[in-house]
Amino acid sequence: MSATAKTSRLRLIVLQALVFSLFATLLARLYYLQVVTGDTYHAKAASQSVREVVKQPARGLIVDDMGRPLVTNRKAWVVEIDKNVLAQLGSSDRAELVARVAKATKVAVADIEGTLADWNGSRYQPVPIASDVPEKVALAILEQPEDYPAVVAEQQSVRAYPQPFGVNLAHVLGYLSPVTQDEYDTATKQHDPSLNATSAVGRAGVEKEYDEWLRGLPGHTSVAVDSLGRPLGGGDSVAAQPGDTLVTSIDAKVQGVVEQQLHDAITTARKTLDPVTHKNYVADSGAAIVMEARTGRIVAMASQPTYDPSVWVGGITKKQLKALYSDAGGNPLLARATQGQFAPGSTWKPIMTSGAITGGMPTDTTLGCTSGLQIGNRWFKNYESESYGNITFARALEVSCDTFFYRVGLHFWNKYGSDPANAKAKDPLAAAAKSFGFGSQTGIDLPGEASGRVGDRRWRAAYYDAMKGYYCKLDKSGKADSAFLKKFAHEFCLEGDYFRQGDAANFTIGQGDTMVTPLQLARAYAAISNGGTLYEPTVGKAVVAEDGTVIKKIGPTVERHVKVSKKALAYVNQALLGTPKVGTLAWKFNGFPLDQVKVRGKTGSAEVENKQSTSWVATFDGNYVVVMMVTQGGTGSGTAGEPVRHIWESLYGITDGKVHPKDAAIPGTTEPKGLPTFADDGAILPPTTKGAGQ
Repeated sequence: MSATAKTSRLRLIVLQALVFSLFATLLARLYYLQVVTGDTYHAKAASQSVREVVKQPARGLIVDDMGRPLVTNRKAWVVEIDKNVLAQLGSSDRAELVARVAKATKVAVADIEGTLADWNGSRYQPVPIASDVPEKVALAILEQPEDYPAVVAEQQSVRAYPQPFGVNLAHVLGYLSPVTQDEYDTATKQHDPSLNATSAVGRAGVEKEYDEWLRGLPGHTSVAVDSLGRPLGGGDSVAAQPGDTLVTSIDAKVQGVVEQQLHDAITTARKTLDPVTHKNYVADSGAAIVMEARTGRIVAMASQPTYDPSVWVGGITKKQLKALYSDAGGNPLLARATQGQFAPGSTWKPIMTSGAITGGMPTDTTLGCTSGLQIGNRWFKNYESESYGNITFARALEVSCDTFFYRVGLHFWNKYGSDPANAKAKDPLAAAAKSFGFGSQTGIDLPGEASGRVGDRRWRAAYYDAMKGYYCKLDKSGKADSAFLKKFAHEFCLEGDYFRQGDAANFTIGQGDTMVTPLQLARAYAAISNGGTLYEPTVGKAVVAEDGTVIKKIGPTVERHVKVSKKALAYVNQALLGTPKVGTLAWKFNGFPLDQVKVRGKTGSAEVENKQSTSWVATFDGNYVVVMMVTQGGTGSGTAGEPVRHIWESLYGITDGKVHPKDAAIPGTTEPKGLPTFADDGAILPPTTKGAGQ
């Protein structure tokens, strides 16, 4: 055999060995895949051919203390587009279809395309592009499937507002909007089953605060698909679990009265001539609160201007959203009761009285109530220049004497803080204000609460440190927009942290830098009423499952006890009885049965730079606190006095000066002790002495 033949034979043997090795390896791999790990890969293949379509749950109800529905659900038509079917259409057919859907639903083509492009949910979940569409539009789409391939119309659950007693309650209830990408990503990472790409999330009010209970758990339906992703048929289903019911401390009957009285106060003020500006009062906003004095629970809370909460249902337009944030429209989204910050005016004086007595001034102190007082180079006048001679704290509260309280402020300024640059000087008046919770959030179970501020010397020093760079730079540059700003910047740069005698005087009458929310004031007056306990206000009362099981009870929470003497609290409590009897509120409470319903009160008219006065009335008894405020509304009693009286009459069933307990807005005079009864048929009934939730 030649060398060449031997070489060829050797190569053939090597090649045969190589081919055999490859086949052996392949067979071994096939054995491993099909026998050893066959079950695992079969399961993966099966899972890849099944997709889940999410079904949103019905969101939990929100009811008042008697079980009356405040927020429910209703069915609404939603138009969706199946991206899988859409992808099978040619470009021209696709464009024509989108244009046809846009015309039918009145949603812009660009918006539809944007929604489809931004969809972050399952590719097997139809993409909602129009919500709350008219039924006739949805039915037309369903009846003409040949004209609307890839388009689905179905009914889904959306929020509804029954408005018992005509209540609005928008700022307390809040609203929903679609889940954001960040929220969806976070829920995915945390394996949160309650949120998915089509979820709606609470954005304000109790809808946000109690969102985790209200949202429920989505269900899903398994859908088999082919290798191209085309649905082949339905599979197993898991039903959605509805959200839990939130029982609130709000009483719809009282809420209806409060909203109407606030509206009437504003309407009346706008028809009343302001003797200072010689124009009618602007009365551009307001707030009113009814709180339980011994629990901190909110019975009613209203803010003006307000908005229709249903505007968020089905998606809000840019025009509608702009209107809600519009300054010209009064910024309706701002909840004045919890987020508005205003000078308290003379409603601040009871707090100052408690601080003065705690700080060492005897309860029988008498000081001059003159028509004015010279402090430095400025004449500080008494409101309307009234003069009552030497009077006590009690009389000063009744007639709301400014010059009396100027002298109180000067007393402590001279005693502890005569150095205007000493930010750490002792100040019993400021200490009392902070002890009553002013300058910090109340902790109410509503998001976005403002903290207000106590405009004392410590705040002045902190503000100076924060702003001196800006104003000193403005002063040096000489580029101020006006002569006033130029002068202010110069003076602020030099001595902006000084707390002078005039500042101390202004502080005692609720003017100057001090700002409070109506809720803070209501809580402070509740503490005067109940002997010094400062509660965290609450709107939520309980979270209840669909079957009536109480999941979470929300009881009163004590934040602390105010650090003022019991003697001071008792004195102020007693002194404020005089305001509706013989003081600034008497002309509005004439004929009211004060011997039976022992209402105490204080009025206030806070002056605001370049604006009309802010009207305040703050009242309380052993059960309730009622506060009303109207910006640019004039005097406290003149604008809010009568509306506040009407609220008290509703609370106790008072007509023609007589108390009729059976006509009281809330049975038994105070808030029901138990929870509404959840019947087997799903109905929610008023509390009973032996019912669910007791």
